[in-house]
Amino acid sequence: MRILILGGGTVGRFIAKNMSELKNDVTVVERRADARGEIDQYDVRVVIGDALQASVLDSVGASTADVCFALASSDEVNLISGSVAKGLGARRVAARVNSFAYRDVEKFDYRRHFQIDRFLCQDYMTAMEIARRIREPGDTFVEHFAGGELEMQEVVVMNKSSLTNTKLRELQLPSDVRVGAITRDGSARIASANDEIQIGDCVTLLGAREKVDKLKKTLNPVRKPPPTVSVIGGGDIGYNVAKVLEQRGYRTKILERNEERCQYLASRFLGRVDVYHVDGRRRSKLEEYGVGKSDFVIACAGDDESNILACVESKEIGSPNLIAVIKHSDYANVVKNLCFSKGEDVRPYQINTVSPYELMRRQAEGFAHVGALLFQNSTLLSGSLQVAELEAQEDSPITRATLRELPAIKPSLIAAVIRNNETLIPNADFKFHPGDFAVAFADAIDLPNLVKLFETER
Repeated sequence: MRILILGGGTVGRFIAKNMSELKNDVTVVERRADARGEIDQYDVRVVIGDALQASVLDSVGASTADVCFALASSDEVNLISGSVAKGLGARRVAARVNSFAYRDVEKFDYRRHFQIDRFLCQDYMTAMEIARRIREPGDTFVEHFAGGELEMQEVVVMNKSSLTNTKLRELQLPSDVRVGAITRDGSARIASANDEIQIGDCVTLLGAREKVDKLKKTLNPVRKPPPTVSVIGGGDIGYNVAKVLEQRGYRTKILERNEERCQYLASRFLGRVDVYHVDGRRRSKLEEYGVGKSDFVIACAGDDESNILACVESKEIGSPNLIAVIKHSDYANVVKNLCFSKGEDVRPYQINTVSPYELMRRQAEGFAHVGALLFQNSTLLSGSLQVAELEAQEDSPITRATLRELPAIKPSLIAAVIRNNETLIPNADFKFHPGDFAVAFADAIDLPNLVKLFETER
């Protein structure tokens, strides 16, 4: 594939290296002339120029690019440069956008307005991954699909309810929510009509967030008190983490050393999250503000060293669960080997690490497809089960017959369809229209055959 990357900063170089290693033809556009030496070490073409200028994008072949990634440090630059690349003819465009203002579709849909196919929200993705690591039953976020129209969530079934020990086909589930997969004893499989939900299962739900949240409450009618969480660092990642945890009812506090940032955070949370102006790297302050009594400590300050230090100090004062945001892979290896000792008792610190760059790489790889396959994620579920987002192309096999009449691709499940912004749950008599978006679950070996059903026959 021809890959065009706009922005040769840290993220742009990381994605360029990864795309090159996957044997793609990669071109990087970067306005800083001194950045050439940093990028030239990879097998990519480097062009010094302004990605906001249509003439520059035209000269590097934006019109023939299969995939364009707008990865500059500025959201606004990425929105405009990505939109220009799309207008010139790039087949698919993803833009790195972190500001919630651009991701919030209630007032205005920036993604559709600028004709961007997908937003890559690094800080938000990192916050979501951290929320997954906490894994409170019923509150584990997984992924968005179809431009945010569909949300996929997991719920760990902890209690008996009206939905347990009954075949799925006999349950009166909401018409626009689907049980996509059931993970039992560490193994995920596609849910069938004859499956029964049992206590201890991790159930994957797909649908609009409000409907999914309502069904989760039915699955777990008796809820434990939410855990307490201390977030060390109130930057963009810390803010997003606290925002997600606030929505899920967690008891959360943020420790931030910049006073002006504290004032901003306090104005955003309005007392629903406790914000303290304090240096989270100092053990005495961690003790003073009760961090050692928190169920989880999330260290997401601006640098890896501060996050490692905050986790070490938090562990020493009693925090049982530690999560650190680590950007550099070398530090991640160091963290794995950290140990503390009390007398002859030597144990690892067991710091759980989250890498924003690794999350971005996974998102970029999942997006870098041509044809009917729009997005693929092989890391959400265990084993070989994958989640894919597909678009029904003109005159494709899936638009010419009902699902009942098509050849079966097993194991696979077309879980939900978006048509004209409406969520549809397909049955055997469902027939796709060109332009419909689908979210499907399939075994890795069978996914290519499923994709062929959505592609125009040549």
